[in-house]
Parts: sequence; C-alpha cells; structure tokens
Amino acid sequence: MCDYSLESLVSREAEVGDVIVSCSFKTTTTRGFCSPERPEVAVCLKPGTELAFEGPVQTSGIWGYVEQALSADARLARFRQIDMDKPGTHHDALELADGRIFKVNALREGQRATVLQLPKDGEGAEHHHHHTVVAAEPVRESELT
Repeated sequence: MCDYSLESLVSREAEVGDVIVSCSFKTTTTRGFCSPERPEVAVCLKPGTELAFEGPVQTSGIWGYVEQALSADARLARFRQIDMDKPGTHHDALELADGRIFKVNALREGQRATVLQLPKDGEGAEHHHHHTVVAAEPVRESELT
C-alpha cells in the first residue's frame, strides 16, 4: 500500500472523503500522504484513487524551493505507480487530468487533498505495493515507454 521506504511506518488505507496532506516522515526521506490530525501515520493510496487538491498542485524544486503550480486548474489527480520494472526506486505517482505524471516525492509539503473515489475492486491488484514516490521533475509520457 505504501512505498517500500514507508513500510516501517504505521499506516492505514485511504477512505473516500478523507482529507490528506502531502508530508515528509521523520524516519525517511520519502514524501507521501498523512492525515492532518496524525502526521506520523502514512495514508496509503491504491492505484486508481482519485484526489481533489484544495489548490493547484505544486512541486518542490531543487533544494526544496517551491516551483510554480503545475497549472492554475491542476487540482484533480489520479494515483498510479510507474517504473515498476525498476526495483529499489520509488514508484508512486500522480497523473493530472492533462496527462502529466510526476512522482509523489516531488509534491510540495502541506498540500491538502480530498479522496474522491477509490478504485474498483481488483483495479491495481497486479501490484504488490501501492506507494508514494520521488522525482524532482515531472515525468513525461514519452519517458514511460
């Protein structure tokens, strides 16, 4: 459910209606999602989970500087996993409505989102881990093939 680097943390599965926050965890360099009330508990997303961010999604640039919002209307995203053929790397990513994909670790901390919809039963079942990822730059669709 949560990226391999978060396996040592207390975690729970996301539920429809949950408000979650992009965060870092003290014992790891991985970013993921947590509950605003329990920042030490990772909230794990399944591939296909749909999120609505309160504001335009923002990524962190090099050295943690906030980059421009990905787009003024970039508020809806679907959780997915990428680079599953590359062990030892983070796989969790968000896909925006315009098709851009970026790893969760690139998210600026403190962004709030609401879980709109969970995947249908069995969707994403081919993955053993449903995780939260790392990247400084958005991943282009051409890089996924």
